[in-house]
Amino acid sequence: MGAGPAGRVSARFPDFPWDTIAAAKRRAGEHPDGIIDLSIGTPVDPTPTVAREALVAAADAPGYPTVLGPAAVRQAAVDWLERSVGAVGLDAAQVLMSVGSKELIAQLPAQLGLGPDDTVVVPRLAYPTYEVGARFAGCDVVACDDVEALETVPSLVYLNSPANPHGAILEADRLRSIVSWARERGVLVVSDECYVEFGWEARPVSVLHPDVCGPSHDGVLALHSLSKRSNLAGYRAAFVAGDRGVVAELLAVRKHLGFMVPTPVQHALAAALSDDEHVRRQREVYAGRRDVLRRAFEGAGWRIDHSEGSLYLWATRDEPCRSSIDWLAERGILAAPGDFYGPAGAQHVRLSFMASDERIAAVVARMDVS
Repeated sequence: MGAGPAGRVSARFPDFPWDTIAAAKRRAGEHPDGIIDLSIGTPVDPTPTVAREALVAAADAPGYPTVLGPAAVRQAAVDWLERSVGAVGLDAAQVLMSVGSKELIAQLPAQLGLGPDDTVVVPRLAYPTYEVGARFAGCDVVACDDVEALETVPSLVYLNSPANPHGAILEADRLRSIVSWARERGVLVVSDECYVEFGWEARPVSVLHPDVCGPSHDGVLALHSLSKRSNLAGYRAAFVAGDRGVVAELLAVRKHLGFMVPTPVQHALAAALSDDEHVRRQREVYAGRRDVLRRAFEGAGWRIDHSEGSLYLWATRDEPCRSSIDWLAERGILAAPGDFYGPAGAQHVRLSFMASDERIAAVVARMDVS
């Protein structure tokens, strides 16, 4: 490509990861019983009634929504944060709606005015959008888990716990150490906590918990999404909460850019956050699928690493991950290769247990086939 817009885009961004497993997807799709797609974490269970009813009740919405969102919706987020993750001292002015969490992650560095003079730190194994959003703003990107050892002081540090792809959970002491280090240097800490209600072998901790941030939310933001916990991926319902000044700055920018969550979706978000029972039931469903999938892979000689939380298993046969992807495709199973998430994942695959009970059960039979 030349110097035109298309050429500049292709130079700035890597290939879209899922495009690189198209051949494996075709091979898996040739299985007589069809493909079992464990590569993408997309909900398959019904959207809870409480959210759908709220959506319908708010469907007569002829006017534009506001970027900030109604105070009652933001208060529902505050109440949920207090009830579910132990945050204290928040108010509705510290909450801002986003059009799904991926949108905000992708836009955050640019909307905060970061650019070529700024460094963004992402985990060594990470959801690719952290890096893509930073590069979109022109920032340098460093993949590092030991941020305190960095010689360069970054402008922004991303955390993700429970983590995608590997499901590791950061303990409160570790989170507190990072937040303390960042505050001493004026670094913003942004914690992606969309799996915070899915801890299996350890209890996830939010950066908004007083054991981590103390009595102040200065210098910290937490991102939360209803895509997984409430099967609202199709609604694009999420929010960010924390540092009052940063939230106000994002609001000012997003007003100009027109990032508005539709009014009916905002009301569905509030209703879903106010109901804990549907999440408890969904956790039970996922726990059962997780157990079946883990036993199937371990029984076939795979090792499961980390995976204390989130909705994935981090599996390996101690071989290049693309060889594992081919092995699975021969059995009609599609997974996400670990190198999607950084070089440290080169010998692992990510397995989503967000598939139907029938498809998860079918894995068992296929893994038994040599």
